[in-house]
Amino acid sequence: MNVVNVVNLDNPVPKYLQISQWLTELIDTGRFKAGEKLPSEVELSKMCGVNRNTLRQAISELVAKGLLKKVKGVGSFVMDSPDVQLRHDINKIASFEDYFGSANLEEKTIVLELEHGIADKEVADRLLLGAERRVVLLKRLRTGDGAPFIYEESYLPYHMFKDLTAEDASGSLYRVITEKFKIDLVKSHQVIRAVNLNKKISTMFNLPEKSAGLLMENITFDRLNSPVELLYSYCRGDKYVLELELGEYTPRK
Repeated sequence: MNVVNVVNLDNPVPKYLQISQWLTELIDTGRFKAGEKLPSEVELSKMCGVNRNTLRQAISELVAKGLLKKVKGVGSFVMDSPDVQLRHDINKIASFEDYFGSANLEEKTIVLELEHGIADKEVADRLLLGAERRVVLLKRLRTGDGAPFIYEESYLPYHMFKDLTAEDASGSLYRVITEKFKIDLVKSHQVIRAVNLNKKISTMFNLPEKSAGLLMENITFDRLNSPVELLYSYCRGDKYVLELELGEYTPRK
């Protein structure tokens, strides 16, 4: 097999990233279509003139981005709709249902767990639960057009939401809180950090363990400034974009 001029040894960009960029261009230009199998790792490594470890790094990079899917013992396949991304606006309180709608994605919420329990100290302190520390714990997977985008863990004060049902939680929780429980959501404090997704969450996303992701920690308050929900949202890094609108620059005096 002829060696393709993919890797430029004078380029400071690592070899595996040069190869992943080349493969991305082949996918974007339609040389390899959704569902199509790539040549084997042996063939690609010979084609690019690199060892298999370097080639595997390039493949793993595209798997983490959602462009490829590896099937053990079979090979690597091009994923459907690799360019879909969910945009997050931090300037207002909004349900993820709203973000899916603005991205023209068919949203579906899968309720994985809904239970009543005792919060640990961190959760109890952040929700100002007092000595009782009872909470409603809700775990959900949010999908768009059938693809998993977000895994959520919500903690809600038991005395406020003991009547919450799985049916309630199968859509916009914020809508249920405002309409069924008659609670106005007035403000939210959010912290966003980059993380490597653990095995449980990456498996839900069909991604390799330790793939790049975002963790959003969100506390939402009512009109009395009481915490209503503590939410941990794990978002896949290849499908999620943080969007900010910044004000005018003022020189420091």
